[in-house]
Amino acid sequence: METIFSKIIKGEIPCYKIAENEEFLAFLDIQPLVKGHVLVIPKINVDYIFDLEDDLLAKMILFSKQVSRKIKNTFPCKKIGVTVIGLEVPHAHIHLIPINSMNDMNFANDKLKLSKEELEEIAKLINEL
Repeated sequence: METIFSKIIKGEIPCYKIAENEEFLAFLDIQPLVKGHVLVIPKINVDYIFDLEDDLLAKMILFSKQVSRKIKNTFPCKKIGVTVIGLEVPHAHIHLIPINSMNDMNFANDKLKLSKEELEEIAKLINEL
């Protein structure tokens, strides 16, 4: 099944790329909870994260760990929160969110409305590390 994430992987839809390798892509959430909110996706189309093969899931966590370091060095925070909801887009993904309180990860909160320029600047700052 074709998803918005599949189109991003193929380059049909642009994204604000944070990191990429042969198996995974990390990019800014364009409707973030906070600045620095990043999505990590596998390049294969699997809906449910726990349907990924064990080795690929382990690699995805390690890839996310590398990305989280870049985010934390760019956006001072207590931690990088990790969540998997999996209902918004039928493609496995991990949310990495700079947090200072539990409320920073509340998906019921209003999303930030950042301009293209703001998103580009955030991606640039994270990628400078």
